[in-house]
Amino acid sequence: MKITTGLLALLLSLAVLSWAQERRKDDAHQRDEQHRNIPAHGPPATRAPRPAPAHGQPPPAAQERRGDEHRSFADQPGHPEAPHVHPNGKWIGHDAGRNDVRFHLDRPFEHGRFTGGFGRSHVFRLGGGNRERFFFNNFFFSVAPFDFEYVNGWLWDSDEIVVYDDPDHPGWYLAYNVRLGTYIHVQYLGPR
Repeated sequence: MKITTGLLALLLSLAVLSWAQERRKDDAHQRDEQHRNIPAHGPPATRAPRPAPAHGQPPPAAQERRGDEHRSFADQPGHPEAPHVHPNGKWIGHDAGRNDVRFHLDRPFEHGRFTGGFGRSHVFRLGGGNRERFFFNNFFFSVAPFDFEYVNGWLWDSDEIVVYDDPDHPGWYLAYNVRLGTYIHVQYLGPR
């Protein structure tokens, strides 16, 4: 009887310890989820539209960007040298304006519109690819060539991203990397 009682007490102790360990893991996971800085919404549209260019002239944004291609995004010590989002929801680097020639597409939404969901309630895990063509959940995208330098640290087979509509540039979306806190411009290439 003593052996049975002792064995039962040992099993009960192990079960309690196992439950407590799982509880700690769940609590740690919840804390990690709370600390992830996933923006509630995308950036606001540019307030003042830039003037249309004179016939035969490049838009003013194109003229400004020529000497500005490798600008610094590290607006505070420790912030990334890439477009990023502050915990207060401010999108750093989304200020090109509506007439920036880099964003012009002859056929916006050429492959249709992304319908997988937008914003923080739709977190996707990358399933593979590279900057020219990557995918998740049977949706394919490509990174804008002018943003190639900002995806060097992306893990194409495991990073979590959130997609937002770009309010200023028809045909473009913003892909926010949850792990890095940075974002890039992407085009939807359609379903698999």
